[in-house]
Amino acid sequence: MRQFLTPRLAWRYLISKKSHNAVGAISVVAIVGMAIATASMICVLSVFNGFRNSIADRLDRMSPDIIVTPAKGKVFDNAGKIAKEIMKSDIVETAIPTITDNALALKGTREMPITLKGVDIDAYRKIINLDSVLLNNDESLAGTPESYVSVGVASTLHIYPGDDLILFTPKRHGRVNLANPAASFITDSIYIDHIFQSNQKRFDEDLVITDYNTVAELLQYDTEASAIEISLKAGTNPEDAVKALSSLLGPEFTVKDRARQQEMDFRMVQIEKWITFLLLFFILIIASFNIISSLSMLVLEKKNSLSTLRALGLDMHKIGSIFFWESLFITSIGGISGIIGGVILCLAQQKYGFIKIAGDPGALVIKSYPVALEYTDILFTLIPIAIIGLATAFITSAYARSQCRS
Repeated sequence: MRQFLTPRLAWRYLISKKSHNAVGAISVVAIVGMAIATASMICVLSVFNGFRNSIADRLDRMSPDIIVTPAKGKVFDNAGKIAKEIMKSDIVETAIPTITDNALALKGTREMPITLKGVDIDAYRKIINLDSVLLNNDESLAGTPESYVSVGVASTLHIYPGDDLILFTPKRHGRVNLANPAASFITDSIYIDHIFQSNQKRFDEDLVITDYNTVAELLQYDTEASAIEISLKAGTNPEDAVKALSSLLGPEFTVKDRARQQEMDFRMVQIEKWITFLLLFFILIIASFNIISSLSMLVLEKKNSLSTLRALGLDMHKIGSIFFWESLFITSIGGISGIIGGVILCLAQQKYGFIKIAGDPGALVIKSYPVALEYTDILFTLIPIAIIGLATAFITSAYARSQCRS
């Protein structure tokens, strides 16, 4: 039992009534401060995980599993042939060439620059779940090929399903006729069947999706395409698919999965997450000063008792060990309480969403703070707690030994 003597004395000192109320109060403040800072770490990291998952969920609506683009330039040749080669892969469900470029849209007296995307609509619906983003769920009003406009285009041009939209694109070949500028444009009209809203700015602001052949004629393309969009077979790992397709296509093409298609958004969330983690780590360090203060005052209060222990044969190293263990107890109680409290708060928010995001509920995509509790974050939170616990333990142990010498 001698090896457990110092931990038992440390625990006794921790729970015993203090002769000075201030010592006990500071100890309680130290534990509570550590618990609150730790719970904050768990909650904040979980909220950032929730925002990351929300971005990923929105990506599922309008981004393909895999997209292949040229490493250089806007378009590449023999797109249909390359798509057929990709389709031979046993991990690919569907692969289609798509064309994306700028155009001018006109409706009545209103006009706006748009991003025009040409796809094989029937095949594209197998890659992108268009039905999940439609604001009108009616059947096609004009048969195939169908055309889709984003809510941003519809709002700006006052478009409704069943309207015609006139498109202008500049001729790729020849000179501009200054006497007749209109002759420098190719014009066509499309019939709008659906309006969509994906809750992603880059899709909702100015995107128009229509038939591949229509866009190819407007842009004077033959076998060229801007990208090949791919859906994978169920159970296929996207990262493995990227490696396999990159090997198949070679360095002339860039292959990206959904995460890499929105790499900047995910990266910003991760950067913000870990910067916040560091800020909370500094708050934990500040909370540790309370631990050092309370234990330093406890050393002074127990100075007579320590002298008695010295007289009974306890050396300075073991006396220092008493306060080493007491510091670890305070840090552990605060840290573990904070983790438990943080996990409970996260699970409650995940289920009930009682903490709402400020703003107009009708305009918000997410009504309450999203939360995704990941156990790796709990492990990351334990690291600074352990570092602070050991640091405060060594400091208070050294202080206790110094008081024994005086």
